[in-house]
Amino acid sequence: MELTRRIRDKMMKERLMFVYRGVVTNENSASLLMLLEKEMEDSEFGFVGRKRLFMFVLESLQNVSRHSDRNKYSDMSLVVYSKTDTGYTVTTGNVIESSKIEDLRGKLYEINNLDSGEIRNVYRSMLSNAEFSSKGGAGLGLIEMAKKTGNKLDYDFIPLDDIFSYFILSKTVDSGGVGMHNTTGESTFRGKAVAQLERLMADNNVYLIWSGHFSSDVGKEVLSFTETKLSEEDVDSMLRRRVFSILVEALENVAKYSPGKEEEEKFGMPVAVIRLDAGVYLLTTGNLILNNKVQALKQKLDTINACDKAGLKELFKQALIVQDIESDSTGNMGLIEMARKSGNKLLYQFDKVNNQYSYYMLTIKVEEHFD
Repeated sequence: MELTRRIRDKMMKERLMFVYRGVVTNENSASLLMLLEKEMEDSEFGFVGRKRLFMFVLESLQNVSRHSDRNKYSDMSLVVYSKTDTGYTVTTGNVIESSKIEDLRGKLYEINNLDSGEIRNVYRSMLSNAEFSSKGGAGLGLIEMAKKTGNKLDYDFIPLDDIFSYFILSKTVDSGGVGMHNTTGESTFRGKAVAQLERLMADNNVYLIWSGHFSSDVGKEVLSFTETKLSEEDVDSMLRRRVFSILVEALENVAKYSPGKEEEEKFGMPVAVIRLDAGVYLLTTGNLILNNKVQALKQKLDTINACDKAGLKELFKQALIVQDIESDSTGNMGLIEMARKSGNKLLYQFDKVNNQYSYYMLTIKVEEHFD
């Protein structure tokens, strides 16, 4: 559970909402965009601000998809959404050949020294005159990104070895859709924290992290993205269905104990983490829970973990019988279903936060075959 603590603390400290590490495709780009849209529904962003931010995100995702070199680093592409006091930051990372840095840095420097009017003029000129390559042509994508928000781009290059480097591109947009950037010319942005996050995920086989209040709409989009990602992976269809259905139960379990957005922001934001290690999925959630509910939940988990396959089936029947049709609560049926569908024990831990709350971490291991 130490990994969950590290992720929770990093996400809260850096105000990160969502991180995806893996290949960016046309198919999962739509789900990545919808995740941000649903999270923003309760924000102060107006229509213009949302439109500009979404267009920037879409162009950023297309840029990663087009320019990620297909090599041993191809799964290192990163998409990060985070909050600021006045807006949102979108950051992407992908591996490029170091030999391309000088040209790319020159284009970024030039773009960052143009005012909004000049950016539009250069964009129109490039549309008229550029010879487009199969990858989009002559920095047009970068100009497009700057044009969306009328401001500058933050970037950094971090060497990986003698041949490849990690290219990090970031943009913070306020509620009016205007890019926020306080420097001129060469960017002072540093991508070290982003690179560290990528390494944390790589070292622990993590490909998705969500941290935030789990509204029903956000939960649906997390599931939608996961479903898209699972369908793209060359794994058994039965395993994909089991992973998806267990994640449904796990997210509902998080929502069940939520004390509300304000309390979560103070004492511990919910997290959902998906890891894939040698064909085995590890689904982890973390959330606040009232201290007076910890003992009862621990007893339920221990009872479930003490059962074999037949015992879980009987336990599920008993839980079904005592359900009240007038109640929205499903008791411990969701926990039983997670244990039944995974074929493994439910790993859990409670960390006391204060006199009112504890942080509840739950991990479910899902393998392709189980007895």
